[in-house]
Amino acid sequence: MNPRNHGEWPATGFSPRRSQLSLYGLKDLPEGARLLPQLGKYTEGAGCVYARRLENIDEAVLRRLIAIAAARPDDPEPGS
Repeated sequence: MNPRNHGEWPATGFSPRRSQLSLYGLKDLPEGARLLPQLGKYTEGAGCVYARRLENIDEAVLRRLIAIAAARPDDPEPGS
């Protein structure tokens, strides 16, 4: 295994951008994907969820989505 291709990665992430907020890791698991429709006003990208304003999303649902993502087990080491 190439050590440059290995490392730690956050289970979920947040990136404030000029036009929208990018939320990562919320739809990686089936239970998170099922919960997304309850989040509020958002759009989806390939690997993230975009919200124009934090006021447009349900904070309780966002907290549940983050908890689901944080509880995801780490990927196993290759060859184990």
